[in-house]
Amino acid sequence: MIITRTPFRISFFGGGTDYPSWYRKNEGMVISCAINKYCYITARDLPPFFKYKYRIRYYKSEAVKEVSKIKHPSVRACLNKYEFERRPIEIVHNADLPAQSGLGSSSAFTVSLCHALSGLQSKMLTKKQLALRAIDIEQNILNESVGSQDQTITAFGGLNTIIFQKNNNIQVEKIIMPKDQYDEFQDSMLLIFTDMQRNANKVSADQIKRIEKNISNNFLEKMMDVTQRVRKEIFLNSKFDIKNFGEALNIQWNLKKKLSKRISNKKIDDLYNFSMKNGAIGGKLLGAGNGGFFLLVVNKKNKKQLISKLKKYLIVPFRIDDTGSQIIYYK
Repeated sequence: MIITRTPFRISFFGGGTDYPSWYRKNEGMVISCAINKYCYITARDLPPFFKYKYRIRYYKSEAVKEVSKIKHPSVRACLNKYEFERRPIEIVHNADLPAQSGLGSSSAFTVSLCHALSGLQSKMLTKKQLALRAIDIEQNILNESVGSQDQTITAFGGLNTIIFQKNNNIQVEKIIMPKDQYDEFQDSMLLIFTDMQRNANKVSADQIKRIEKNISNNFLEKMMDVTQRVRKEIFLNSKFDIKNFGEALNIQWNLKKKLSKRISNKKIDDLYNFSMKNGAIGGKLLGAGNGGFFLLVVNKKNKKQLISKLKKYLIVPFRIDDTGSQIIYYK
């Protein structure tokens, strides 16, 4: 039996530039972090006397004799790709937060599953190999409309700048900050659940469809410019300023909304505008858009007041996870 634990993620800057249709021509850059909310995969070999060969448990339960009969797309693709067709296996999924909420849960699942299956085959993969395996499964085998940042940050963990190069190489640069600034950075975040779950694939597909139009309008180029400026002027600066970070996030959010009409809606806009009037410096909807979690940046002195104003929403406390995907049990 093997159990893997893979963190969810928060994307701050550059979302949209991690789609292959963009970065293979222009390069891409994102700034994001993993958080201490996790996806867990338990995998074990099944004894041969069961009537089925594959038992899969997530929010549904499956028990089938052939891999091709498995309904969960990522499980079916991973077992096919990594030659588990003749090996009876049970896979169980658990998670700290709901799916379809903008925290990279689908990619965390695929990374965690790839990690568990490689462990069962006694193969120890690097963080980069894990990320590339998950990207291959989601983009090339399942043909999902997803970028490449979620698989990378959930595999690596930490607070990073991730650079997507034209030759498909991925470069991960860990962001180093003094402890007091690192604590201030984390303490200034509020993670708000909008209570709206959505199909990220549809929102992402619309963004991909509009790539050429967004290029002609310079939206993605402007998002890259903001990301590069934040990396240079805020994170590479010896003195981190949360006000500058929040204001940059506000600019990024307004640019992101222009990528697709599906990204925001009235409820999300109302939440953001209300928060900005009550002490927030900036923020953005996480993930592809149209629901899920909203991230707000607020000065420590205004945080309690803003929380009291948002009492009808679920606020999820978090810290940055520095471990990435891990095998936490093996026997």
